[in-house]
Parts: sequence; structure tokens; C-alpha cells
Amino acid sequence: MITEAAPKDSLYICTVSPEDAPALLEIYAPYVEHTAVSFEITVPSEEEFAGRIAHTIKRYPYIAAVRNGRIIGYACTHPFVDREAYRHTAETTVYVRRGETGLGAGRLLYESLEKISLLQNVLDLYACIGVPVRDDEHLTHNSEEFHKHMGYERAGFFPACGYKFGRWYDMVWMRKTLGAHTENPAEFVPFCSLSKSALAGCGIITEE
Repeated sequence: MITEAAPKDSLYICTVSPEDAPALLEIYAPYVEHTAVSFEITVPSEEEFAGRIAHTIKRYPYIAAVRNGRIIGYACTHPFVDREAYRHTAETTVYVRRGETGLGAGRLLYESLEKISLLQNVLDLYACIGVPVRDDEHLTHNSEEFHKHMGYERAGFFPACGYKFGRWYDMVWMRKTLGAHTENPAEFVPFCSLSKSALAGCGIITEE
């Protein structure tokens, strides 16, 4: 959520609430309508999107990148698979406003997610990424390359599993390990249990 305490002229990261759904949906909708970056076909309503945010933040972080008082990107984690044994892993999502990519927002969002995930005792992050056989007007390999740059490695490949805009797209899973897999790992900590001071230590601005 954008706050008065935040810096005015620099890029910063803040927490998101369901009330931010219209601003985030403004970023997400073009990816649904014009790209295969998202395999979603229909743009969700503001009500549905707000519900997704409310559900996520009960256990996982949902954050936004803000520049000059405007949200230019957002990211979150969510269950890798919704079974308790997977609690030390999470799946990532990140979207940056078209026209604002390549300016550091995506990197800052992901770095922030990694710091929060470590506080939650999440040891592995996974990204599900659509890839084309050849780059086209709807999808390129840019997302896969971004994740490689952030330290992710391919962990799985699923050919021709997504059909959008009259063509088939492949999908890859990419993985980044954040911590050691010990015999008795510390238990998962829900995002809602993290203190404001802990989030501040990750560079996250929270609502006053």
C-alpha cells in the first residue's frame, strides 16, 4: 500500500492490500489480453482479484514496486503445491507494468521476496514460465532469461501444454534454492505473523 511515509522520487517496495486490486489489475490485464506470459484467458474482475490478494496474504507475501506514487509492478509467492509437506517451497509470480520493464523493478521485487521467504523458512522458490518454440508477438524467452539472471535454473519442461492465440506454448519450471535442506528444518512462518520491523529489515514499507 502506498503510504505518506514512503520516499517520493525513488523506487521502493511496499506491502499490498485487497484495496490495491484496481492498480494491480491495470498492470496484469494487458498480459492476459495481449500476451501468453499469463496462460489466463479472461481478465479477472476487480472483486475476484481482490479476493486473490486477500487469500494470499494470509500466509504469503504480496508486494508492489512504487515509483513517484504509482505502482509499476507487483510480486507474490503462493503454495507450490497445496499439500502440507511442500510448506518449505513456494511458487513466485511477478508482473511489471509494460513500458517499465528493464528498469530494476522486477529485480527489486524478487530480491524482496527472497528475503521474506527466508524469514518464513521457505528454502526453494519455483517459477512457472510459458516459453515459445520461437519468439513471437505474444511470448518471448525474456521471462526465462530474467529468471536465469536472478539465479534460477530449469527444473522441468512441459511441451505444448498451453494453448492461447491459436497456437501451442511450452512451459518450464525454474528453481532457486535459498537455504540448506537440513534434517529438521525450522517450521514455516505465515506472512501475517511477520512483524513490521522484520519486514522493514527486508526493505519493505508497510502501512502505518
